[in-house]
Amino acid sequence: MLRNTLLYLSNQPRVFKFVRNNRLAKHFASRFVAGETADEALTAVRELNAKGITASLDLLGESVYTEAEARAARDEYLTLLDKIHQKKLDANVSVKLTAMGLDIDHELCVVTMQDILARAQKYESFVRIDMESSAYTDITLKLFEERLYPTYKANVGVVLQSCLYRTFADVEHMNAIHARVRICKGAYKEPPAVAYMDKKDVDANYIKCMRELMLKGNYPGIATHDPAMINEAKRFAKEQSISNHRFEFQMLYGVRRDLQESLVREGYRVRCYVPFGTQWYPYLMRRLAERPANVAFITGSVIKEALHVGK
Repeated sequence: MLRNTLLYLSNQPRVFKFVRNNRLAKHFASRFVAGETADEALTAVRELNAKGITASLDLLGESVYTEAEARAARDEYLTLLDKIHQKKLDANVSVKLTAMGLDIDHELCVVTMQDILARAQKYESFVRIDMESSAYTDITLKLFEERLYPTYKANVGVVLQSCLYRTFADVEHMNAIHARVRICKGAYKEPPAVAYMDKKDVDANYIKCMRELMLKGNYPGIATHDPAMINEAKRFAKEQSISNHRFEFQMLYGVRRDLQESLVREGYRVRCYVPFGTQWYPYLMRRLAERPANVAFITGSVIKEALHVGK
């Protein structure tokens, strides 16, 4: 019931208009979304960099429905890469293939991505291809391996989700071709035919994939806010004599900022995913709807951080 309500609200333009003009709603959103413009997001990145935290910028907005929209999204990323370089910020970008026209035409998607990757290559930067729902897993990995990775090996990587049965095999394959992987648990509501339904199984697969990436992967991103997963990564790295510089922890903007900063103080690399754009309301609602437990998780994260700061 809660999930359906959140999804319904995420698609109501009148509600979006009201929320965008509501001071309290914008204040809440500002904790998790770094503004509506690139300049606001870049200011947030500079503040993160000052704390020793790197960033990956994500322009909000997923599926586009016209070629013009796909090319407009591409142009925004090109400008974003220009600005990151000009301002000498320690940041890269994160891109969803559906925002680049994947649902319109695969060739259009490849061409727009190649334009972005060429710009990233020029600046010796990096582009992370976000993984969307399981309906897109095959085509995302196929386009990555066959059309994008061969030319831009140092400039592009993918995301894999431990909630899916297939993921450990995908990890082994990406390790074999030396591709950079970000491992996360996955936020999408997936069918039992392709995904684990129990948290303990998702967690167990996450640990299995994480260890394989840390041992044999190419600078993996360990994306989690779960202290148990973080502690296991730290323990495993020590056990296997894996240097802190061979991997990085990745977290979302505004979530467990205290934990991000403490990891940096301990000598670990931390990257913060920084979403921005006018589509922040649908973004927040969809993230909550994907797993209604996220409502409690975000609330709990804020409380934990407040308690930590108050000590």
